[in-house]
Amino acid sequence: MSNIPKIVILGAGYGGILTAQRLQKELKYNEADVTLVNRHDYHYITTHLHMPAAGTDTIEHSRVPISKLIDEFKIDLVKSTVKEIRVQEKKVILEDGLLTYDYLVIGLGGEPETFGIRGMKEHAMTIRSINSVRMIREHVEYQFALYKNDRRESRLNFVVGGAGFSGIEFVAELADRIPVLCREFDVDPNRVNIYNVEAAPTALPGFDPELVEYAMDVLKRKGVTFRIGVPIKECLPDGVIVGEGEKIQAQTIVWTGGIRGNHIIEDAGFEVMRGRVKVDEFLRAPGYDHIFIIGDNSLFFNPEGRPYPPTAQIAMQQGVTCARNVVAAIRRRQPHKFVFSNKGTVASLGKGEAVAVVGGRKMKGWTAAQLKKIVDMRYLFIIGGIPLVLKKGRFF
Repeated sequence: MSNIPKIVILGAGYGGILTAQRLQKELKYNEADVTLVNRHDYHYITTHLHMPAAGTDTIEHSRVPISKLIDEFKIDLVKSTVKEIRVQEKKVILEDGLLTYDYLVIGLGGEPETFGIRGMKEHAMTIRSINSVRMIREHVEYQFALYKNDRRESRLNFVVGGAGFSGIEFVAELADRIPVLCREFDVDPNRVNIYNVEAAPTALPGFDPELVEYAMDVLKRKGVTFRIGVPIKECLPDGVIVGEGEKIQAQTIVWTGGIRGNHIIEDAGFEVMRGRVKVDEFLRAPGYDHIFIIGDNSLFFNPEGRPYPPTAQIAMQQGVTCARNVVAAIRRRQPHKFVFSNKGTVASLGKGEAVAVVGGRKMKGWTAAQLKKIVDMRYLFIIGGIPLVLKKGRFF
């Protein structure tokens, strides 16, 4: 029987794919067996999904076959859905089998956090996967087609819950798409309403106030109506109840108000906060030196004692450190502390517009929009080199 350590990586998101790529570089021949488990045979770029969801870009720009990103002679790809993690048995139960492991990396991605809002899970759509994005795009187009038959005004009302990065970037793309749909379906643009509803006292919470104001001004000019500081109390099949009982009639509700960790982690017995595990400085689960948790599933605190937001940037950096620490564990060496290096933050505001903070410098407008493209292409280069940049990059 082989005594080669078995490494199992759950999820091929930002953290999982970087972990896998770094492991295949650092591990020596026959030093470990590595298995990457993912529901699909492609990796999708979550930070791009708001564009195909609105219909301003193709889905193909947002996904990459995993076979193009890993060396399948070094890493086994298992296309399956994780059903259960049995920590004490060191087993992962899949929908069509099971895997045993010596070292486990959990990067399963998050789930929508609805904060207990009634009807949100049942009636709202979310931007969380290629399939959900496809549904949103087709649903929006269908509302325009139906409106031509029944003249129901609520079909032309679009409610986006949450004005964080995902919400702002989606309403920006949707606002760019609406004029195109109006021309295609012969609909008066003045009849269309996009509502962005946010319970917090500001859009883009935690972002620079000057840039938040600029972003809101840009989107208002594009036709977005903001309801800031107004919580959604209930989501219905035909609209939302907000504030003190006001109803916004709409056939389309998209929820971007937050994510939590994966329920599989909590079911496995880990102590969690909103589905996330507070990992140690080496990204290990408390009490388990052989289990690493990264990305949306992990909770990691900054030096001031506040949790870092679960962004693609932090997941990527965690993936690199995680791989180094798995290799260190196999070789019985000291693990490396995870230290997050903030490269900056960019929020797209649609075609030719964005806001950004990089190295303390504030940027907005066309310049920030070009930076957003550079950031996206940098990620493509990291995971796939120049060929992937040329194939998937957005240059114009």
